[in-house]
Amino acid sequence: MIKTPQFWNDRGAKSTAISVCLLPLSALWIGLSALRHAITKTSTADLPVVCIGNITAGGTGKTPLVGLLYDELLAAGHNPAILTRGYGGSDAGPLWVDGTVHDATICGDEPLMLAEGRDVLVARDRVSGAYAIASRGIHDLILMDDGMQNPFLAKDIKIGVFDGEVGIGNGRIIPAGPLREAASSGIAQLDMVVINGDDETGLADMIPSGIPVFIGNIIPDQSVIDDFNGAPLLGFAGIARPQRFFATLRRTGANLVQWLAFADHHPFSQTDLTTLHHDAIHQGAQLITTKKDWVRLPSEWRDKVTFLPVTMELAQKDEIVGRIIATIAPDASSTGDMRGNG
Repeated sequence: MIKTPQFWNDRGAKSTAISVCLLPLSALWIGLSALRHAITKTSTADLPVVCIGNITAGGTGKTPLVGLLYDELLAAGHNPAILTRGYGGSDAGPLWVDGTVHDATICGDEPLMLAEGRDVLVARDRVSGAYAIASRGIHDLILMDDGMQNPFLAKDIKIGVFDGEVGIGNGRIIPAGPLREAASSGIAQLDMVVINGDDETGLADMIPSGIPVFIGNIIPDQSVIDDFNGAPLLGFAGIARPQRFFATLRRTGANLVQWLAFADHHPFSQTDLTTLHHDAIHQGAQLITTKKDWVRLPSEWRDKVTFLPVTMELAQKDEIVGRIIATIAPDASSTGDMRGNG
């Protein structure tokens, strides 16, 4: 686990120099990605596949969006299932996630969060995962969490999610920048774009006119902060952009007296948590983290740490859901085996 490099989103002279030095490795990344796509046989699921992903590495808010779309599609009379790789979990799947049985070490933190009231399948092999969902016989579409660059399973709809604060970062490809593929071709393949937060980098101007752009916002549960009644808080987070979580806490009016950042998906050890606990006692503070981090905590620590729930707010959610339904409805009830596209 590593932290998102600061130079990915920084256009300063020092960061640019580091990025330029890594460009040969970016060329290697591009070549290997092209080879992977060239030799891969793409399979088509017998249910429509809606991929919610990104063309950049790092957090963009796609997991809350997946949850929102699932809930809205369910309310509209559909029966979706979420397909996810289960990053950080030990079980390769296919595995239907059950929060009463599984923990984050088994299925990963994001699937565990999504599985609260939703049908979530973990499968590192997305093709076998899609087959398992279709074989269940009760679902009419698949929401694939991440996997935009996965060439093995065909997607009927691709929804790209971007962090409005950083956009495409420095515009370079891994490891010189955050892009998983070239920005122009990556954006051109999308059917819809969701920008999480204010568009601070002018990203919307890069989106071709035929691709609809929606603006979403991550909304924290203010009541959790209000319940602290101004008490000192020590915040910690092991997500792609922990500073965003700390900024969210400040916006809620939280009395944040200390904050500590860890790498994305960081597995918190007893030493980590004991240190955090002692720091909080020294500050006279209480511990608070993200829900994604909280589900990774050992069970004996969860009563000692509060998490801040967040949800995705999408003003045009009816339009984006309508576009999904209009695309998948003709095939929503089809059944059959996986079939190769060649």
